[in-house]
Amino acid sequence: MRRLVAALLVLLLAVGLAQKRVVLGVGGKTAVVYLPLTVVERLGYFKEEGLDVVIQDLQAGSRALQALVGGSVEVVMGFYDHTIQMQAQGRDIVAFVQVGRYPAIVLGVRSDLADQVRSIADLKGRKVGVTAPGSSTHFFLNYLLVKNGLKPTDVSVIGVSVGAQAVAAVQNRQVDAISNVEPAITLLEERGLIKVLADTRSTKGTREVLGGEYPAAVLYTTRAWLERNPDTAQRLVNAMVRGLRWMQGKTPEEIAAVLPEEYFLGDRALYLKVLRNSLESFSPTGRFSDTAPLRPLTVLSAFDPNVARARIDLKRTYTNEFVDRVPKR
Repeated sequence: MRRLVAALLVLLLAVGLAQKRVVLGVGGKTAVVYLPLTVVERLGYFKEEGLDVVIQDLQAGSRALQALVGGSVEVVMGFYDHTIQMQAQGRDIVAFVQVGRYPAIVLGVRSDLADQVRSIADLKGRKVGVTAPGSSTHFFLNYLLVKNGLKPTDVSVIGVSVGAQAVAAVQNRQVDAISNVEPAITLLEERGLIKVLADTRSTKGTREVLGGEYPAAVLYTTRAWLERNPDTAQRLVNAMVRGLRWMQGKTPEEIAAVLPEEYFLGDRALYLKVLRNSLESFSPTGRFSDTAPLRPLTVLSAFDPNVARARIDLKRTYTNEFVDRVPKR
């Protein structure tokens, strides 16, 4: 009997100490827009919340969304605009912590074509690289095309992923222009390979292109998962907000110190410049404002007839309830 009791105690202790496993998909883990995810992982904040977060790097936002819809991941680190797109298709997807307050997406044309492509309207008939068709870099391109008198079908879209693959696509002239994120953009600029046409890495740039703050990188999931797993969701948000707070006031050098060497793509000094260009884009609190989600709805409505026709209830696309419960540390 004593042995049985002892065994049960050991089992109960093991269950109590066991970490909750969460499968999280991300549309390009090394993309700087998703940098807080790696910061939180490397600082051990997920583990301190009792979570075993298994991160699947799916290389593009549209692929991460597909994985969530297909059930191979439970949560996604991706762009907020997908929640609106999915509601228009009858799917209930909810963002529950904001990581990026600006998209930090840049549209640039190859430098050798800059004399021919002087404006976005001049992209007609050109090949444009995006992280993947259906991703937020593609949405950004579509919006800019429509805003400048073109149709999304006036260009050929090619998926080029992020980082080194995106740089190679421009360098090897597989595309004429590119809509992408850091670190690819600064690498291309420093090598003189692109001329920037639209830039949302800063407050000023985002205001000029999109009119103001624009919720970008978030954690999102299905409403059903959120309702079944409120404790796990809270722990994820606790860790992410703690990471965002840690990043506030840190220098690029301090942030780079916690990152894997492969993130620097062989040039640490250049990566520090990338970070310097990007730090402004991260949310300091994780909280959604009540007005900013209107901008992604406006952008998507400009080129997506499903969204334009739908009666989108923005209040169902995001929640601050978990962020508001994060301990004040």
